[in-house]
Amino acid sequence: MIAMSRRRLMAGAAGLSLAALSGTSAAAAEAVSSDSKDVTKTLARYLVNARYEDLPENVRKEGVRTLLNYVGVAIGGSHHETVDIAVSALSPFSGPPQAGLFGRSERFDIMTAAFVNGVSSHIFDYDDTHLKTIIHPGGPVISAILALAEMKPVNGRDFLNALVLGVETECRIGNAVYPNHYDVGWHITGTAGVFGAAAAAGRLMGLTEQQMVWALGLAASQPVGLRESFGSMNKSFNPGRAAADGLFAAILASKNFTSSDGMIEAKRGWANTISTKQDYREITGELGQRYEAALNTYKPFACGIVLHPAIDAAIQLRDENKLTAAQVKSIDMKVNPLVLELTGKKTPKEGLEGKFSVYHAVAVALIEGAGGEKQFSDRAVRDPAIIALRGKVNPVIDPAIKPEQVEMSIALADGRVLTKRIEHAIGSLERPMSNADLERKFRDLADGIIPAQQIATVMERCWNVETLASAADIVAAGRKAA
Repeated sequence: MIAMSRRRLMAGAAGLSLAALSGTSAAAAEAVSSDSKDVTKTLARYLVNARYEDLPENVRKEGVRTLLNYVGVAIGGSHHETVDIAVSALSPFSGPPQAGLFGRSERFDIMTAAFVNGVSSHIFDYDDTHLKTIIHPGGPVISAILALAEMKPVNGRDFLNALVLGVETECRIGNAVYPNHYDVGWHITGTAGVFGAAAAAGRLMGLTEQQMVWALGLAASQPVGLRESFGSMNKSFNPGRAAADGLFAAILASKNFTSSDGMIEAKRGWANTISTKQDYREITGELGQRYEAALNTYKPFACGIVLHPAIDAAIQLRDENKLTAAQVKSIDMKVNPLVLELTGKKTPKEGLEGKFSVYHAVAVALIEGAGGEKQFSDRAVRDPAIIALRGKVNPVIDPAIKPEQVEMSIALADGRVLTKRIEHAIGSLERPMSNADLERKFRDLADGIIPAQQIATVMERCWNVETLASAADIVAAGRKAA
């Protein structure tokens, strides 16, 4: 994925900007260039006209699952030190108490509430994932529109429609520039997520087509998030800021704060400025027919998706053979190059760093048989037994191994060698988490933060969002009593 040959292959269909490099004829280049005409306007037109009734049943169902997963991770992360700091730092500057925080009793203005809930939803790296772009779609979009729904009456059907449209927007825009945009260092959840938040909020605010164009343009002016932040609190800042910025853009546009009509596709617009790949067909092609929102997935492990095959393999080998750390002599793995680029930290000192360490992830999975938020805590990262075992983890890059694959061999002290190849980890499109799996994950995250009956209530409201008279009832059910 990172290799230059891969980048050139992906960019080959990107458009006029790479035509000369690829040897494309002038006529072909002109044809590709035509795909960049009126991208922002075409997308805006779709967003203001797409109806809930037009959504296929499978897309609506995935939207509901996205909502449930988001609320669970937002409640679960609500008392992490990162969120405590954000609440403490921003409380003196917040405006009127317009919107609530999941898992907490505080109320902030809608912009600040959107930011904090977005941070909370991402802090465990346990949120949803659009695997084609590794965007985490729920945080930016849902944080923005739930905050808005507490100020402006929004019924459940309109809310779900806006949610799906927001996810569709950010993932399509992400498709247009991935992987080049990500490779150079942008955190795509933030940079694309701001468009999703603006689109969803703008739809609920009833923006005209021109106002939606401006909202997308104002979103384009606010790309947020660099991969250098990974392993720090700053990473979860990115989807939180994207949620608030997208809401900010929609509110300004609703009062006719203008922008360029081509901010996504223009020569000096978003896509050409921050990526060497621009495939605008990914944004406007088959709108209302092909749904990226139907491709969302949910994590069984609280870390980046690139680690999931290795964790899955380690847990399977552990459970199948009743392994203990004392039996293990060495753990050898063939991994995709992206694994070591993103998760090559050998000696993580804090839980957040552990999420970016394949050495820690495999060691803790073998010892504890799990990969939830407890396995990526400060406690786990500093556990002497886990530290000792991670020194026996030996990942080797193999370009033939796809990002969703891993080959693991565990040599034991008694001479045996155990092997496991993972083609698709649990939580992938090929091996999706069931509704029951999502509920178990939700309960585990919310346990100890809100009471069991309240957990059941907020899950019920998520599952039945389409019947709600007010989407704000979801936030009310997920808040902590004062």
